Amino acid sequence: MIEVVKADRRHFSDVGWLQSYWLFSFSDYHDPANVSWGSLRVFNDDVIAPGTGFPMHPHRDMEIVTLVLRGEITHRDSLGSRALIGAGDVQRMSAGAGLTHSEHNLGAEPCHLYQIWIFPQRKGLTPSYDQRTFDPDDWRNRLHPVASGRGDAGAVILNADAVIHRCDLEAGRVVTHEAAAGRRRFVYVQEGRLLVDGRELDANDQARIGVAGALDIEARERADFVLIEVPS
Repeated sequence: MIEVVKADRRHFSDVGWLQSYWLFSFSDYHDPANVSWGSLRVFNDDVIAPGTGFPMHPHRDMEIVTLVLRGEITHRDSLGSRALIGAGDVQRMSAGAGLTHSEHNLGAEPCHLYQIWIFPQRKGLTPSYDQRTFDPDDWRNRLHPVASGRGDAGAVILNADAVIHRCDLEAGRVVTHEAAAGRRRFVYVQEGRLLVDGRELDANDQARIGVAGALDIEARERADFVLIEVPS
């Protein structure tokens, strides 16, 4: 089963300093038919204005991954940590037994980021972080794991049996992803146009794939996208 969710079906929130597209139920948007996809709980496509951000707020028992596409965001937390996450960076925060943190755009330009929440393999973990800087060449014309709970070399370590890939695919190129039974996949297109197992996706479209086996992804025009594999 492959479901294509077009861009205009995303939930949009605009509070002035923050413009967000919520792909799953989040905050005051609740749709009981759209709460999660396997262990993928949240995928938010956010743009945060300069000089603004999220004040301190709590989390627990969630793997929270931030992918910065443009600009930068500054992270602070109740453990005394501070980190700058810039374009190409990936950060994982394991909220575990509980913490509070803030995220502010202290830069001069809007920050465009994806925030992805995945259920951990077990609750009550000690809160922790991992962050890596990637080069766009890392995912040019190939699926590159940027966060993984399966030991992929160079990837941010997840405390979950999940893998987040990035890919920048030239027009006419094809990549293939294999998944075993009991796994689900999720594709979100940042820009460009894809064929996912023959189904067409434009910019900001998503595909939810509930079948195992080989999945062919072809760029009809240059396309930048994320593929996430999670347990069902």
